[in-house]
Amino acid sequence: MAEVLVLVDHVDGQVKKVTTELLTAARRIGEPAAVWVGDGVESGRAALAEFGAEKVYVAPAEVNDYVVAPKAELLAKLAQEKGAAAILVSATAENKEIAGRTAVKLGSGVLTDVVDVNAEVVTEHSVFGGATVTHARVTTGVPVVAVRPNSVVPEAAVGAAAAEEAVAVEISDAAKTARVVERVAQEKGARPELTEAAIVVSGGRGVGSDDFSVVENLADSLGAAVGASRAVVDSGWYPNQFQVGQTGKTVSPNLYVALGISGAIQHRAGMQTSKNIVAVNKDPEAPIFELADFGVVGDLHTVAPQLTEEINKRK
Repeated sequence: MAEVLVLVDHVDGQVKKVTTELLTAARRIGEPAAVWVGDGVESGRAALAEFGAEKVYVAPAEVNDYVVAPKAELLAKLAQEKGAAAILVSATAENKEIAGRTAVKLGSGVLTDVVDVNAEVVTEHSVFGGATVTHARVTTGVPVVAVRPNSVVPEAAVGAAAAEEAVAVEISDAAKTARVVERVAQEKGARPELTEAAIVVSGGRGVGSDDFSVVENLADSLGAAVGASRAVVDSGWYPNQFQVGQTGKTVSPNLYVALGISGAIQHRAGMQTSKNIVAVNKDPEAPIFELADFGVVGDLHTVAPQLTEEINKRK
């Protein structure tokens, strides 16, 4: 069975949820082989094995000293040497560039913003703000596929070895032209990361100001992440890294609570795959109610505090 290379997303040795999704998808195609760049593989190996990685190719930390290009060279080299059936990466801004560069080096095709992939490497895409589903496949070379986070349900495997194999990398001079000179750790609070949270509470224009406490209090009572609509971010009420939507982040939690969000197509594209959607809006004609499993027509400043109080009582 041919190998399927999966570029691992990890932070300080902790494997991110999207990698477990990629490994799950890779098992449909062939034998998953994780590609780990940098240190900390000892901490992440168990998680990679749990979700089916038979091999873990470990590249030196030097690859991370440069922007994008060395990782593309690494993936292209491994794909050629191992006869890979496909390469899967997460559809982040950086990884989509890596995917494109890798495909060029291999003379193959690249598919981005994929929401599903089958055993024949036919991919599914949600386009036009989620209004249309399309399918595509690469017809020449090794398919390079960038999958959106939260698109595939991670499923544990049985008996994967996750055998480590060091990979020697000769970085070309061309790949060294853009170097990382500094890294700044983003401050992280107690709430879960937005793209990996099981529960997300988002606020929209209906919040009415940059006082997001009504949204944050409900989120904290549920142990949820906080999200925001584009209107909120554009108004400067909340930082842009929390934007959910077509031009923001895509989330697919078990529960998505939309407070004061009208439900424009741009926002729906980023959250419509949520398992359960609860909407609170004063406008009974708001498009969000077409998507919601449960809807409350009312003022979020009345409904949300009551809900927060009731949840806290039941803890």
